[in-house]
Formats: sequence, C-alpha cells, structure tokens
Amino acid sequence: MRRKKKVHREVEELTAGADAKQAVLGSLTALYPWMSPYHSRPIRDYAFRLFEAPASRSVPEIRFRAFTKLLDIIRKAATRNGLSTDAASEICRDFERRRVLQTGPHLLLLMEPEAFYTHIFSLLGLSAHGCSTYVSYAVSTVNLVEKARKGPGWLTVDGKPINVFGLSRSRMIGYSLLAGPESYRFELLPTEPNTEGETLTLLRSLLPKTQFERPAHAIKAANLILWPKMFGGRFAFLQIDDEDIADLVADHLSDADSWLRMRLLDDPTFASNILAGLDALASGPWSGWLPRGTDFFWLYENGKRLPLRLVAGELISPATGMKVACFTASDILERLANRSLIPNLLLTFLALSILPGVRALGGSYQPIYYPLMRYVVCQALEAAGVDEDLRQALATDDVSGAWGHRVIEYDDDPLELFLNGTNGAMSDLIDRLGDISFAEACGAMKGFVTDPSWHELHSRLRNGLVTPADEEWALS
Repeated sequence: MRRKKKVHREVEELTAGADAKQAVLGSLTALYPWMSPYHSRPIRDYAFRLFEAPASRSVPEIRFRAFTKLLDIIRKAATRNGLSTDAASEICRDFERRRVLQTGPHLLLLMEPEAFYTHIFSLLGLSAHGCSTYVSYAVSTVNLVEKARKGPGWLTVDGKPINVFGLSRSRMIGYSLLAGPESYRFELLPTEPNTEGETLTLLRSLLPKTQFERPAHAIKAANLILWPKMFGGRFAFLQIDDEDIADLVADHLSDADSWLRMRLLDDPTFASNILAGLDALASGPWSGWLPRGTDFFWLYENGKRLPLRLVAGELISPATGMKVACFTASDILERLANRSLIPNLLLTFLALSILPGVRALGGSYQPIYYPLMRYVVCQALEAAGVDEDLRQALATDDVSGAWGHRVIEYDDDPLELFLNGTNGAMSDLIDRLGDISFAEACGAMKGFVTDPSWHELHSRLRNGLVTPADEEWALS
C-alpha cells in the first residue's frame, strides 16, 4: 500500500512538472510566436536560428560607432588573453558578420553544468553556420555564493560540494566575484571528510597555481587553460566580462562625441527619463522584471557590491547618504579605471547590445527584461524627441534577443564527461545533443518552473493583465 502511494505521488509530481513546463512554453510562445515551430524540431535548428546573422539593413551612425568601439574592446580582450593577432582578427571578423552574443552564463568554471551546456548550445549554433570562433559575455557582478553551496565559489565534484577558493563563510556570503584586491587561489577544499579522490587531484593539476587579486581573474585564467582541454581546438574562445564592459563604457565616456556620453552625462533629461521609465514599469503590469537595483553603476567597496542613486547630478549611497561621485565623465572615468564603479545591467546591455545592434542570448529572466530595457531606452529618446534613426533601428531589429542559456538541461556531469572522454568525445556529444528535439533537450526547465516570477507572468498573460500587444512589449 505504501509503495502504491509513493508511485502515485511520483506520478503526480511528474504530471505537475509537465504541466508547469507546458505553461512556461506557452507563455514564451505567446510572447515570442516565432519560437513555436522549433518545439518539435532538433535543438540544433533552434540554435542555428539564434546564431543566424541578423537581417542586413542600413546602420545608423550611432550604431556603427558603438559597434566599432565594441569590436575594439573584443580585440583588446583577445590579445590580453593570449590569443594571436590572427585569432583576434578572425574573432572580430566572425563577430562583425554574426553580431550575436551569448550573455547568459555567470562567470563560472567551464565544468559547471550551467556554463558547460550553454557553451555546448552555442557551439551547436555556431558550428551549424561553419564558424570557428566564439565570444561569450560572462556576468561577473554576482556574489561568490548565490544560494546554499551554489555559485562561482562552489563546485560539485563526485557529487560532493567543493569550496573553490577555500574561503571561510564570512569571506563568501555577500562578497562579489569582483571583490579585491586580496589574494585568491584554487584550493578546492572538500567540505566533507574522506572525499579526496583522483578527480579532485586531477582537477587541481589542471587549474592555475598562482594567486589572483580577484576571484573573477582566477576563473577567467582557469577557463583559458580548460577550454582547449575540454572543447578542443575547433573554436577560438573568448570570454569577456564586466571589467571589459567597464573599459567599453570608459571608451564611450572619454569620447566627447560619443552618443553614450552626450545622452547619459551631457543631456540633462535622458538619465532621469530612463529612471522614471524604470519606476513606471515597477508600478505597472510588467512589474518585477526590471527593478531599479542601482542607478547606472554599482559601487564596489570592501569586497561588496552596493547600490547607488542618482540625485541632483551626484551618485549617492542610499545606505549612508554619502556622495560617491559626480555624474560627470572625469569622476566616473577615474572610478571605472580603479574598478570602484562597475556598469549595471542596463548600462551593460546598452553598450554591449542595444546601441551596437547585437543579438543577446540569455537565461530565464533575460527574454523578459531585455525587451523592457529596450522599451525604456526608446521611450526616453522619444520623450526627448531625439535619435529617430536609432529608434527606427530598435523597432526593426531582427530577433533582438532570445532564450539561449540553460536551453539544454542534461544530467551527465560535465567533469566526468571530460575526464572519461577520448579524442573526439566532445564533438560526438555536441552532435548527439544537437539531434535531440527542443522539447526533450530543455528537460524540466527547472530555472523557469521553480521561479514564482514565471508563475505570476503565466497568470497575468492568462488573465489578460499583460499581452504581447502591450506597448512595453513593442521592441521584443
């Protein structure tokens, strides 16, 4: 009798999970109708569509200049990461043709499943187009710990949690990947006794032995070493992060003729219109998806990320009321250089995607908040009556963004696949996963179905409180 009840409960859970997944897919399809035909097709077809070059159109001067600055940052990052001049040039040529950027994963070690299977998905799309280079933006404005024993500061090895940097709890909780300057190294300390083994020993032998000023620097250095070992030499891989974006924004703000400087800093109304737009969203039916966490920049102080508010031309810490910086080029440039200011997500996507016209692929939140960002920017421009050519470009973008992170949900441990693999094993895995249907590849869609925000969105769509015809959704 007990066994029958257990089986019945498991069946109910599976049914509930299937229903929740269908609800999410239904919501996604309502908002992105073009996705529907891909549900029954191989996941490779969906990846192919996302990495297809956006339709060629005349490019406004604003976009051309913003894309040129982005290419320059990519080239510098490639050179700094040890890629040859030829490889850097090839990456830039491919990116100029394709203008698609994987922006979903946080800055994680490559064998972390969330990163690994997203990179597999990206390689599926790129290889289907015959590409041999891959650029990924890794969000590094995150904490070392995101939830219990999860996040960049933790790694699961042989099913056991491993403390990546060997940090105490007090040095992990609330501390950012961009924390510094201190000393960080790969300690890989097990939290449970008798869990040392061959896998951990081999992993230690692969990771850098040096000390790093910031956790983010350590992970980037490790991924440079791990990429050719895990994915082979078929793709030249470049990972940029928020320090690169800080340099990109600095390049804009140091140029007196840059659109970003003229609008954000020199125009007395644009920044305030952006903030007013965020506040309006927060009080409307699309609330919860694009919160005003901080105004344009995060403050990094004593290893922690702190919000700021723009008040009367000054960036103020709401916690203390203290002035952090004037909202001027000179003040901001100095703090971008020493990494005490880092661009927030909206400013990042403005410089990385919205201005240069780059398609952004992201996780379970991004397909909703990214179109809302574009709307807020466009509304601010419309209110000022400026940049009609940029507004027209935004209105006619070909799939400006899409769900492209954690699309493949696979149970096999990437570390085991790597350690047990043979030559060609990764290519075989990519080919095998590419043949699986979209509906099967995305598994239970845990990142969606366990998130109250998606339950709420489904309810709002069902009840007509939000619709794909809403003006807030016009730039999706």
